[in-house]
Amino acid sequence: MTDHGRDGTHGTEKQPARSRRRFPGISSRAYEHPADRSALVALRKLSGFDTVFKALSGLLPERSLRLLFLSDSVRVSEAQFPHLHTMLLDACYILDLEKVPPMYVTQNPVPNAMCVGLDEPVIVVTTGLVELLDEEEMRAVVGHEVGHALSGHSVYRTVLLFLTSLAVKVAWIPLGNVAIMAIVTALREWFRKSELSADRAGLLVGQDLSASMRGLMKMAGGNHLHEMNTDAFLAQAEEYEAGGDLRDSVLKILNVLPRTHPFTTVRAAELKRWSESRDHQRLMDGHYPRRDEDKDTSVGESFRQSASGYAEDVRSSKDPLMKLVTDLAGGAGDLGGKLRDRFTGGSRPDGGAGRGPDGETGTGGPAGSGDRG
Repeated sequence: MTDHGRDGTHGTEKQPARSRRRFPGISSRAYEHPADRSALVALRKLSGFDTVFKALSGLLPERSLRLLFLSDSVRVSEAQFPHLHTMLLDACYILDLEKVPPMYVTQNPVPNAMCVGLDEPVIVVTTGLVELLDEEEMRAVVGHEVGHALSGHSVYRTVLLFLTSLAVKVAWIPLGNVAIMAIVTALREWFRKSELSADRAGLLVGQDLSASMRGLMKMAGGNHLHEMNTDAFLAQAEEYEAGGDLRDSVLKILNVLPRTHPFTTVRAAELKRWSESRDHQRLMDGHYPRRDEDKDTSVGESFRQSASGYAEDVRSSKDPLMKLVTDLAGGAGDLGGKLRDRFTGGSRPDGGAGRGPDGETGTGGPAGSGDRG
């Protein structure tokens, strides 16, 4: 394909250093995380679901957001932030998204990007992000947001933002906040999975794993790439996923509950694993589900794929809690010992040997060395 970049110094168009594959008619199912995919397929199959959600547009501040971006942000175009405009057109071309969503740059030192909107997705990036990332890193981010648009995530993301705001407003009502936060918690769990999907879309657009890794590293450690190392960063993810005992596993769950995004090291590790998978290779070879097949997608099959994906995650996980689940699934023997060991992170204080009724340590063989008279 042909891609046009711009020289930041002279403003002249130049040919890209490499070409990238295009995916005509690609369905978002091709890159969606199994849990994200099954949830979206089920929602899309519910008659009138999107209609009901969009009926909330009178309550949701979407029109206000659009006016705010239009009046107090910079709309990306050929005349403003042209390099971002080129990236946006390129991302839509690669993922075959016919209608290019409007994109705005808003003044905010915190690096961030989002895709919101009910009737029409809108992509927003902050100045902090534009200043932080280089061209290829930014290309992955733009692809990430276009992936959200193609998957239809913007509708549910907007609802999540609205409900989060509403939960604060009704916090004074007895039990009112509890009901809303239950929905918000479920939406956040889905959205964390949708971020993994969008990371994959970003990789499909940029087709440069190292750029995607660098972008995530900068989101974690700022503009100090010369001080960071990709292998060491990924080693952090492995240590996070495998380290500690059952107490740490519980703390991980509590830490992630209020977040809409997975932790950056975890995202990097997940993306690298997917990039090395057979699914990714087949996709790059041109074998992927098409959009015109979406209507024939089986809800049951998607849920089975999701369940299978979760089961495999549990089996392969190094997290102490997931290991315990696997152990218990294999048999409930010595349940108390397993729970104690997971909580303490080790074996029994006495080295694993039991004690007999007389207080002496046994060896696993018969008590004593001969018959007693």
